Amino acid sequence: MAKILTLTLNPALDLTVRLAHLQPGAVNRSETLLTHAAGKGVNVAQVLADLGHEVTVGGFLGEDNPQAFDALIARRGFADAFIRVPGETRSNIKIAEQDGRVTDINAPGPQVSEQAQLALLNQLTLIAPGHAAVVVAGSLPRGVSAQWFQSLLVHLKSLGLKVVLDTSGEALRAGIKAGPWLIKPNTEELAEALDCATDSIAQQAQAAERLHAQGVEHVVVSHGAEGVNWFSPGTALHATPPKVSVASTVGAGDSLLAGMLHGLLRFDLPETTLRRATAIAAMAVTQIGFGISDDAQLARLESGVHVRTLTEQ
Repeated sequence: MAKILTLTLNPALDLTVRLAHLQPGAVNRSETLLTHAAGKGVNVAQVLADLGHEVTVGGFLGEDNPQAFDALIARRGFADAFIRVPGETRSNIKIAEQDGRVTDINAPGPQVSEQAQLALLNQLTLIAPGHAAVVVAGSLPRGVSAQWFQSLLVHLKSLGLKVVLDTSGEALRAGIKAGPWLIKPNTEELAEALDCATDSIAQQAQAAERLHAQGVEHVVVSHGAEGVNWFSPGTALHATPPKVSVASTVGAGDSLLAGMLHGLLRFDLPETTLRRATAIAAMAVTQIGFGISDDAQLARLESGVHVRTLTEQ
């Protein structure tokens, strides 16, 4: 298996509240309350570890409340490349209802100084050798500009890493200019980043061609329960996930991304890569938390994924 680096510039403590139905303006009583060290890159790292990869995690962590992250890193055996910054890592509230709807309330995160940004760049320069790929995922913390983010991705490419990008908004716009190896937007994020319509397969294919011309080899477009489209030179596939009982959609996209990277680094057949990744994402929505908890269940889900060649509509 490969050695993989994940970067989460704006991690979070996820407080997941499960209840039957959210009633705004009223007193709501939760069924459970779970706290996880999270953030998109951290979530991806846990799935990659379950798939057998050696994982280094990095980014920025608030030095006032690192306990949950320190415990996760120790339990999972991750190499720790986080830069500690003054203040607290943010807390995000996820309200998960029985019908699968999730309401997110996300905090902004700590202020990250230029000194901390330089420290991360220096850290990455030292640790990059030996890693096959880097996953850069999630939002930008306060103090980190889109321009610096783009330069970060360029720097990672210069270190010989395959850059996998999962972000949105201004960060995605800037990140695309760096020509990452793979991106994983949803349809709305792709449309916003390229300022074009992406509703149809034909429109997504045209958007993917634009991205290929900018150096993006793999464009993975997620559609939630409707599945995922994958465009790369010579490959255009769609996967439809099996029907499952939804506990929470949190982490499904991160699980999909981990599965895609796993298959690509193993040089699996495209259909095999997409089928497994879609099954891993389907498993993620059946649970609260991140990772592959049951290999037998994953195999059953994988057998229920339908993969077909995309035709423009």
